[in-house]
Amino acid sequence: MTAVPTPALPRVRATWRDYLALTKPKVISLLLFTTLTAMIMAQRGWPGLTLMLVVALAGYASAGSAGVFNMVIDRDIDLKMKRTAARPTSSGLISTHSAALFGATLQILSFVALWFWATPLSAWMSLAGFVTYVGVYTLWLKRRTWHNIVLGGAAGCFPPLVGWAAVTGDLNLFAWFLFAIIFFWTPAHFWALALMIKDEYREVGIPMLPVVHGDRLTVAQVWLYSIYTVVLTILPFTFREVSWLYLGVAVLAGGWLLRLAWRLYKPVMAGQPATRKMAVPLYLYSMLYLAILFLAGAIDRSFL
Repeated sequence: MTAVPTPALPRVRATWRDYLALTKPKVISLLLFTTLTAMIMAQRGWPGLTLMLVVALAGYASAGSAGVFNMVIDRDIDLKMKRTAARPTSSGLISTHSAALFGATLQILSFVALWFWATPLSAWMSLAGFVTYVGVYTLWLKRRTWHNIVLGGAAGCFPPLVGWAAVTGDLNLFAWFLFAIIFFWTPAHFWALALMIKDEYREVGIPMLPVVHGDRLTVAQVWLYSIYTVVLTILPFTFREVSWLYLGVAVLAGGWLLRLAWRLYKPVMAGQPATRKMAVPLYLYSMLYLAILFLAGAIDRSFL
């Protein structure tokens, strides 16, 4: 009896949605929000629709490019983690070559658009954010030290500098305050996430803080960086860069951030292990907190 050959299964082709997933759109949304609100703060009002669109599209392309190269470099560990196993690069749906070409194209288009339709400084700030995320965080620090998110997290601080520079062509003290706020906000935000998925990081050998030094030191650092963040958000008022409206929002929103950080800190320091349920409220609110803060700054400097 002659065996009937099994027909070859059709090869699945990547769609535009798969390439969009490479850019990490959920992560970019908050970065882009800080970029656009920083533009409004710099202008003290509406900077114009054309400039806003150019910076929004170019900013998305640059941050998306960083996300693409992050997935290309980390495809080996992404495949081992439940949260990231289905990513187009780790699953093999999109080849390394195609992903890298896509990422490089996005970065080039972003740089050119910002240089010619915004300002050269905004183009350089955007590129600096890309280099920090891909080179400093992903390639150098992520697999080597638990300080990875402290230093490498600076990549997420560049979007407001891009927005500010796109409007003014320079960077003043207040612009650097926006940078610093995100710099100190990032560890508290990310270590809350690290507590939620610490077992996955441990399995793939990524030295995140809770994996290397445990829950107690992690929540202590989260509490400390939350305090730093709230203090920094109040300082611009002392330099008369913002008014009472922003200050009120910063105090109220910051107070809630500290409350959630304390609710995570207290039981863990008393001996309880940090659980996903304990870390989720702080992780989710920290994203909303940053958005509220930048929105308050944009409204304050536009109308007061």
